[in-house]
Amino acid sequence: MSFATVTSLFIYPVKSARAVPRAQVRVAATGFEWDRQWMIVNPKGLFLSQRTHPQLARIVPELGAEALTLRAPNLPPLSVPYTRSGECLAVRVHQDPCAGIDQGAEAADWVSEAVGEAVRLVRVPQDPARRANPRFAGTAPAPLGFADGYPILVCNQASLDQLNTRMPRPIPMDRFRPNIVLDGIPAWSEDHIDTLTLGPLVLRLVKPCTRCAIPSIDQLTGQPSTDPLPVLRPFRFSRELLGITFGENAVIAAGGGAQVKRGDSCRVSFEPAARAS
Repeated sequence: MSFATVTSLFIYPVKSARAVPRAQVRVAATGFEWDRQWMIVNPKGLFLSQRTHPQLARIVPELGAEALTLRAPNLPPLSVPYTRSGECLAVRVHQDPCAGIDQGAEAADWVSEAVGEAVRLVRVPQDPARRANPRFAGTAPAPLGFADGYPILVCNQASLDQLNTRMPRPIPMDRFRPNIVLDGIPAWSEDHIDTLTLGPLVLRLVKPCTRCAIPSIDQLTGQPSTDPLPVLRPFRFSRELLGITFGENAVIAAGGGAQVKRGDSCRVSFEPAARAS
């Protein structure tokens, strides 16, 4: 057992849009409150991400008292009320069919202007049907909003620091789009963590996160930038997962409804035997 410190907390209200740093977050059933609760979809209902639309990084969400506000260059702000009224649409996150509540014509026009093609904005239903893959998450259901595959992503600052010693130019942690950043444990030791305990909250780390092209995108400009994947590949390629890994996906084992604060101490329990990575 060891201890770490929570140095950063992030939510992503709109899937693949700009991160929102937080000093404190509440843990909901699907992960951090407000995380990946909205998503932009094409006319077929397929989600958009920075993999194909890097300009999404320039959409900046802001959570207000009664509405989500979206900002983007050369557009007036868009206010999206928190009410869940609207048509229920069939949408898809990767291979997962699910439902999304359409946010109306004004929102559709705004995100279409921001993206440069016809798209719509949808919100997670009150009771989302998606679940994390039980192969990794286990038999206890782990409900999801519009996150790629797991409720929470945990990254280790020491791993980024070590990666940056190999990079031609250092890159910031926001490229990896974590929910929680830990400090105080050795680089890459996150591969072997079983659970993180923060007061009543227990997170179980269940699967290394395989990385796509998003870490090569500057999260302020939406432009291609220094790509860490070629540097990571020689020592972070997982034959089991057929991908380059950085960070760990987590599910909520206990303590839903708890609050997590930046600066919290976190008890780290390691696995008795390391997973393949």
